[in-house]
Amino acid sequence: MILATPGPVEIPLFVRETFLGETIHHRTPEFKAILLETLERFKNITHLPFNVFLSSSGTGAMEAAVINTVKNKALTVNAGKFGERWGKICEAHGIEYKEIKYDWDTPAQIDDIIAAIKEDSSIDTLFIQISESAGGLRHPVEEIAAEVKLINEDIIIVADGITALGVEDIDTANIDIVIGGSQKAFMLPPGLAMLGISEAGFKRIGKGKGFYFNLANEIKKQSEGSTAFTPATSHIIALNEVLKKLEEIGLENHYKNTAKRHDALIHAIEELGLSIFPQNPALSMAAVYFEKAEELRKILKKYEVNVAGGQDHMKGKLFRINNMGIIEDYKMAHIINAVELALDELGVRKYDGSGVKIYTAEKIKV
Repeated sequence: MILATPGPVEIPLFVRETFLGETIHHRTPEFKAILLETLERFKNITHLPFNVFLSSSGTGAMEAAVINTVKNKALTVNAGKFGERWGKICEAHGIEYKEIKYDWDTPAQIDDIIAAIKEDSSIDTLFIQISESAGGLRHPVEEIAAEVKLINEDIIIVADGITALGVEDIDTANIDIVIGGSQKAFMLPPGLAMLGISEAGFKRIGKGKGFYFNLANEIKKQSEGSTAFTPATSHIIALNEVLKKLEEIGLENHYKNTAKRHDALIHAIEELGLSIFPQNPALSMAAVYFEKAEELRKILKKYEVNVAGGQDHMKGKLFRINNMGIIEDYKMAHIINAVELALDELGVRKYDGSGVKIYTAEKIKV
């Protein structure tokens, strides 16, 4: 079965093999060296000076970012299940917030965010997704962050990059905290979250808040090669190997290949008469609008392909194909071919192999 969901993604053999080694105790010189090496490598992903790992899902890192940064009031952007989560975290901790809400296919508008900030001087932190995976949407985070900093450079910008880090080279010049997750482009099992933090973000965190999710404690400990609590040692060891592999490929080459594969995938989907859902698609996946999405997903499993469906009001109307990590062309071709065969079974269009033809033609373009 090809796991083609946008997280967890398929774990390559070279990654799985790292989990077969002996367990290393986390308070040893050996693990200290690996932790420091991995943190240093991760700076090439975030381009930010402080990087920390948490033994949690990405949501844990989201919660850590909220409780450690908001002093007065948060501004949250909600264009899907994960943007909605910012508000839920604020509510859980009694943190005041204002939410700007969009349809799941609609990217955040710079003017809306600027207006909200100008109207309310108590807002000190902005929370937004880079890639909102509920609808496969890409927000213009870099442009938004730059405009916000022009108005008030003290506002901290927190970006959920869980389905963006490792997919594209994120410009974090105006982003103070960016969040990642192990089970996405880093091709690991779920259980490890990452945060890149700017100088301004570090200053805002101060002494930190919370207990387990106190970022000040983790930054201090991990900068010394230790951790505040027992870390996910095997995940960190495996992440180091993934980052080494990406360095061998060349991060620029990896990002270019991911973008090219996404473009070829989109062209193939459209050739089959299907529509891409979001107005501004994220590179991390193809989110496809199809009224018989659940029927199609069931048929795909006959062809050994597992794709994700829609959530909430989009359940049964979306299917989402992963484009994160290192994906062999033959696997993506198989996925596209399976979609075309499923469309034939559903009586939508006659199979003629055009999906793979378009994908191959687009992929080999210079």
